[in-house]
Amino acid sequence: MSNIKKFRIKSFKEKNVVLKLEKISFKFGNKIILDNLNLELGDGQILGLLGPNGAGKSTIFNLIIGLLNPKYGSVIINSKIINKYPIYERTQAFKIGFVPQYGGYFHDLTVYENLRAIAEITINNISFREEKINSLISKFELDSIADVKADFLSGGQKKKLVIALALISDPKILLLDEPFAALDVMTIKSLQEIIVKLQIANNISVILCDHQARDLLACVDTAAIIHNGKVIAHGTPSNLVQNIDAKNVYFGDTFNIS
Repeated sequence: MSNIKKFRIKSFKEKNVVLKLEKISFKFGNKIILDNLNLELGDGQILGLLGPNGAGKSTIFNLIIGLLNPKYGSVIINSKIINKYPIYERTQAFKIGFVPQYGGYFHDLTVYENLRAIAEITINNISFREEKINSLISKFELDSIADVKADFLSGGQKKKLVIALALISDPKILLLDEPFAALDVMTIKSLQEIIVKLQIANNISVILCDHQARDLLACVDTAAIIHNGKVIAHGTPSNLVQNIDAKNVYFGDTFNIS
């Protein structure tokens, strides 16, 4: 595992918890997806979610942003229960950014036009709007493709664009669903560095899930294993891979992060 994360924040005091899922239960029909699940995200923390297919990782994201509502339990941000907030009001009031696994951009618009479309909704000041767009184009090294339609971008370029779109409104909580899926090694490393820089420079709290366990563990402070609708193990990457429950349900006996 490459040394992307130079330091890891190992503990967070209760007062620094910015997002909490408390006793969350959710079903699709008769199938239990989440069962009395508890999860916390600390201020400025990068938290990774791992688990088998169907464990409920994407469902957790959809509950946070408001696409789904829990059967029981509470989604809490900054000590406020937000279950009844509609999606738009929730993302604006509590400054949530979301990067979906698929899509998340306007296919027939250029990179610049994509950013402008979101900026026109979220930024009233026209001069600051342009400044923000140009800053994100520069930050994500999209200058050379700013006038290229999104449909013609590579997988890595599309992912950078969608992260940039999520950052237009200066979120304090960023959700990344499978950011490393189907990307080459160098692009994954670039995205890992971007995620860590967001934490350091912008003090953004991040939750990401991915099936690329080593890539995820290379850039998080802590990670949680989701299984049968519950968090069955949680800790720093080095501690988590030694956890017997994590080994039994996810890593197996031969997995390592060296």
